[in-house]
Amino acid sequence: MRANIKGSVWQIADKKGIKVDPESSKAIWRIQLYVGKKPDPKNPNHLIYDRRYETFRGNKNKAGKRLKKLSQEISASLDKGIPVPSGRLTVGELLRAWLNSKADKAPKTQESYQSIVEGHLIPALGHIQLIKLRSEAIQAYYAKAQEKPLSARSVHYHHRLLKQALKYAVWQNYIGINPCDRVKPPRPQKRTKRTLEASEVQVLKEAAKDNQFYPVIYTAVSSGLRRNELLGLRWRDVSIDTEKPTISVSRTLYKSHGKVEFREPKTERSRRCISITNKLAAYLKDYKADKESLNLHLGRLLSLDDLVFCNADGKPFDPHVVSHNFARIAKRAGFQGVRLHDLRHTFATLALKRGILPKIVSDALGHASVAFTMDTYVDTIPQEAAMALLNEVLPEG
Repeated sequence: MRANIKGSVWQIADKKGIKVDPESSKAIWRIQLYVGKKPDPKNPNHLIYDRRYETFRGNKNKAGKRLKKLSQEISASLDKGIPVPSGRLTVGELLRAWLNSKADKAPKTQESYQSIVEGHLIPALGHIQLIKLRSEAIQAYYAKAQEKPLSARSVHYHHRLLKQALKYAVWQNYIGINPCDRVKPPRPQKRTKRTLEASEVQVLKEAAKDNQFYPVIYTAVSSGLRRNELLGLRWRDVSIDTEKPTISVSRTLYKSHGKVEFREPKTERSRRCISITNKLAAYLKDYKADKESLNLHLGRLLSLDDLVFCNADGKPFDPHVVSHNFARIAKRAGFQGVRLHDLRHTFATLALKRGILPKIVSDALGHASVAFTMDTYVDTIPQEAAMALLNEVLPEG
């Protein structure tokens, strides 16, 4: 049975105390709706009317239509058993409440969420009352955001966050529907991955060989590990004195608000043990021997719990400093715009081009599935090479 929502509308004055012609589009109206009763804050045993208010600008006829529409929306929500939130709850307050619900996310993810919420979504939409947020306002924000300019990919990411926050609002029974469901976000263009050919890896290697971060760079391109996985490695995670050398990923390093900390990998697939090449194992043996000599010179022994890649005093590298140094090395080598993370793409691309099974590459990268690996790197596998291999095993016609 549809709830019977009563309401009223009356004209109010502007900030200068002036009431304009009711038929003017500049007329201001106060809409009041009764959505039931609630306990009196001063006397919980006494019930008072639960009112919702909205200020509307337009002529008298449009104000009446707005009253009717609000009444229908609230009635529909109450019929579904969805409580109607106070009109004072703003989109900004909702976004901050949603951020608080994401306290278990990795520090880097939290920083990304907070940067978008505080730097973009709240300035644009935060002042709007949650129950008055419409898809048109969201769509207008997306259009304006791309003029700043933000890329379509960035705005699409804003859409994903806003949609999650509003889904949280629906789950909390603050609103009945998610306005983002009726919005078309910009479609991001597929980003072209910059990878290096084997000959280019050699050029990069020569450019980086005298840099203190060379061990990180060489291991990155030889293993496909992420930057934060590399910087979290301890010597107990590296098995290089066996016939089948491996590296185990059991933690990652993060820097948040100037503080470095170690955390467990995000997913079970990210926690993994990977095989490494004999060349990488030989290099790490020599590198470890140099570390042991340095520690002896400083009057201490190298421990299994010591970091593999760190400063001379054993403290962790700053991940941002490592990335910035790599960017300079790449630029000097003639690879403008190549990032440290692109070495991971290079590892995967070279492995797939050499015919290594996608399942093995996927496991090494710690991807969620082989399907994700293939969707990401399928363009890097030359069809000619695949047909040449097939040509060797199929008979002639």
